[in-house]
Amino acid sequence: MHHHSLRRILALLLGVLTVLVLAGPVRSAGAFTADRTDRPTVVLVHGAFADASGWNDVTKRLQARGYPVLAPANPERRLHLDSLYLSSVVSTIEGPVILVGHSYGGAVITNAATTLPNVKALVYIAAFGPDVGETVIDLVSRYPGSGLTSPENLVLRPYPAGVDAYINPRIFHEVFAADLPAATTAVMAASQRPAEAAILVQPSGFPAWRTIPSWYLVARSDRTIPAAAERFMAERMGATTVEIESSHVAMMSHPDAVVDLIVAAAKQTN
Repeated sequence: MHHHSLRRILALLLGVLTVLVLAGPVRSAGAFTADRTDRPTVVLVHGAFADASGWNDVTKRLQARGYPVLAPANPERRLHLDSLYLSSVVSTIEGPVILVGHSYGGAVITNAATTLPNVKALVYIAAFGPDVGETVIDLVSRYPGSGLTSPENLVLRPYPAGVDAYINPRIFHEVFAADLPAATTAVMAASQRPAEAAILVQPSGFPAWRTIPSWYLVARSDRTIPAAAERFMAERMGATTVEIESSHVAMMSHPDAVVDLIVAAAKQTN
């Protein structure tokens, strides 16, 4: 590409960014749809060792029911930074929002929603719901049954700013998604999005579930976050709780149950 063409493209991008900054917050694409103005926007936040594609079946079902949906990428770098990033995304959405978190995504929505007045409900899908000062490793270690407490089950890869953690592909199916086909989990293990290892030990801030109504789905056969830990967190936050027989990735193996819980939260807070 010629230098003058590159300069033209950069100038155009700078112009667009300037307009966006001056214009202030914009609405999500879903919020523009006239026939959806009575529905909250559902924001789906994935957890560690995964990406937003894990929400695909849930997204399709919610959209079929008329809900605008946004499934942003969770950076998985630092809890406070991930929470600030999610907050910046949700602040561009006009109207009420239902925040849904899976796994580590639950810790992110717990921290992000404290600064978001348009968040009307929190929905935890086999997710962390930490209290002030608690860490992910605190909660996952509180009860037996997690495959993540064994060092050999994690693969650590240093990068220039820290250390990335992956679930060892050899145990990915068993620990993360035992009720999905092995061929599917083999692909998930190969393409998993790593989490910065430091997120395991970073303390949480004031929890949004103290002031925002919460719903919780407990996965009885979860080997990532023990079901007992999930029950503890759900009871502590006073969440409306359902239990299903599922692995950690309930949104993939039981999308209908997940959608039903999200819709229940949306209807009750409408």
